[in-house]
Amino acid sequence: MLTKLQTESIQNYFELCKPRIVAMLVFTAIIGMFLASPDMVPLNILFWASTGIWLAAASAAVINHIVDQKVDAAMARTRLRPLPSGNLDHESAIRFAFVLGTLSMLVLTIFVNTLTAILTLFSLIAYGFVYSMYLKRATPQNIVIGGVAGAAPPVLGWSAVTGSLDPAAFLLFLIIFAWTPPHFWALAIYRRKEYAAAGIPMLPVTHGAGFTRQYILLYTIVLFLVSLLPYLTWVSGLTYLVGAILLGVGFLYHSIRMLLDTSDQRAIQTFSYSILYLLGLFSFLLLDHYMFLITEF
Repeated sequence: MLTKLQTESIQNYFELCKPRIVAMLVFTAIIGMFLASPDMVPLNILFWASTGIWLAAASAAVINHIVDQKVDAAMARTRLRPLPSGNLDHESAIRFAFVLGTLSMLVLTIFVNTLTAILTLFSLIAYGFVYSMYLKRATPQNIVIGGVAGAAPPVLGWSAVTGSLDPAAFLLFLIIFAWTPPHFWALAIYRRKEYAAAGIPMLPVTHGAGFTRQYILLYTIVLFLVSLLPYLTWVSGLTYLVGAILLGVGFLYHSIRMLLDTSDQRAIQTFSYSILYLLGLFSFLLLDHYMFLITEF
């Protein structure tokens, strides 16, 4: 039996991995695997690729915690995280990130393929180091540029199955890339005072909440158009198109409401919807893929 101290230590390490965010990343990677497969994903690839991508995403999340330790201590939302609260020490977190990243590369290289390992490594570096250490503090466009790393998982999942890169995989990349700014800026509006206090130049801090709301609507329109590309390029069918339109109209509704209702509550509602939007959109991609296969059969 684990002692209370050991249980709390495990919980702290688990929290460093940002489990909810990492779960979303792995989910989109798994959808990429299924869309790349003409029928079913080989179970060994599904297991090892998901494990390797999870390890890399978790490693990047831990690095982000390490880099943001002082910033997290200054924000009410994050000051109880394991590092700023003192529940874990800096050196232990560094070792943990290194172990996770190393295991990821070993798993992907040995059990999946070298291309996926290399792409995953680039994604880890892009988020854990380039975004966390530099972009986040350098420009209010940090989320736009840093979104490259967060949009990579479907491409990683696709390459895990095929061992190559395909234009269809980049459509999934574009969807998440366009989704990231309106998703995160809605949260940034809600937390803008905390970001200002921590010295992080998020768009609502540098340009104001009103300007950011306009940008959220602009990016939501771009996202709506980008989300139609899988249908327009024959990657997906009518089932996906209907889902994409319905979900996109919902996102546009929330973005327009944000212009009319400037309350923080509306901002956090838009942020919450954006999560449901991405999960729903990728679920429709999967549903459409297998409905097409069943029809063909």
